[in-house]
Amino acid sequence: MSVYVIAEAGVNHNGSLKLAKLMIDKAKEAGADCIKFQTFVSKDIVTKYASKAKYQKQRTTSSESQLDMLRKLELSFDGFIELKKHCSLRGIEFLSTAFDLASIDFLNSLGILRWKIPSGEITNLPYLIKIAQTNKPIIMSTGMSTLDEIEAAINILRQNGSGEITLLHCTTEYPAPYKDVNLRAMKTLRERFKVNVGYSDHTKGIEIPIAAVAMGATVIEKHFTLDRNMEGPDHKASLEPDELKAMVQAIRNVESALGDGIKRPTESEIKNIEIARKSIIAKRDIKKGEIFTEENITVKRPGNGISPMKWFEVLGKTAVRDFKEDELIEL
Repeated sequence: MSVYVIAEAGVNHNGSLKLAKLMIDKAKEAGADCIKFQTFVSKDIVTKYASKAKYQKQRTTSSESQLDMLRKLELSFDGFIELKKHCSLRGIEFLSTAFDLASIDFLNSLGILRWKIPSGEITNLPYLIKIAQTNKPIIMSTGMSTLDEIEAAINILRQNGSGEITLLHCTTEYPAPYKDVNLRAMKTLRERFKVNVGYSDHTKGIEIPIAAVAMGATVIEKHFTLDRNMEGPDHKASLEPDELKAMVQAIRNVESALGDGIKRPTESEIKNIEIARKSIIAKRDIKKGEIFTEENITVKRPGNGISPMKWFEVLGKTAVRDFKEDELIEL
């Protein structure tokens, strides 16, 4: 199964449909399988009293509320209809995370193939039930969550008819410190819940998602932006298009290199066996009838003669003919 790479556009379009379409183009060029946006009705997901996270305050107008910030980043439902059409034209899967019940109904009406549940909704019971009842596959991020919270969410989803569930390990900080990543938690999730696992990355650079693929991630999600210097909450923790392309290529290289786990000479190696291995050869000129000893035979390349693993079988045997120095020994 090929690693499913989600280019997380999120709200990095800054509320511009034009920028969002350009992001679709760039995600396709980078080789991502999917581009993911965020669908929400601002007034339905945050109160007017909710403050912004520290990283959001640093990268947006400091005086505005979280609600004010989200209103500037919100796209209309009609806008998402356009984006889905643009994805179809470009040949990349459209995906968007719903953050409220109305957005779930809307995205379901668009016929999206799967759901992406963000870390913040893992304890939202009505939300989980509504998504599960669509019977579609689910990718769920687990940032900030305990194992018990994850188990409770999985049980709710399954009890309400969800499709296959994939869990993404995640560290909900932007950017996430390397010391807090704990990639080995992917193995814990896989073993505890018997599901496919992946990784939603918020670190700087591309090293950690590549490492996650080497550790068995089946899904990688990574924020990207057209320009990290743009104003907005997530740009600084995102990849620019060339970096996204490099990450996707590295992931494809790693998944190709993982192979099937069977240890055997590969097709590319076989031609080098004779060159790299050694054979038993004449250490000096040897006359017919001489006994082979450690004084007259040794081991050198190439490896197209008698294997040195048969050293003790050759010692004590009689030379069947004359051998020149460096000639392969024959019995």
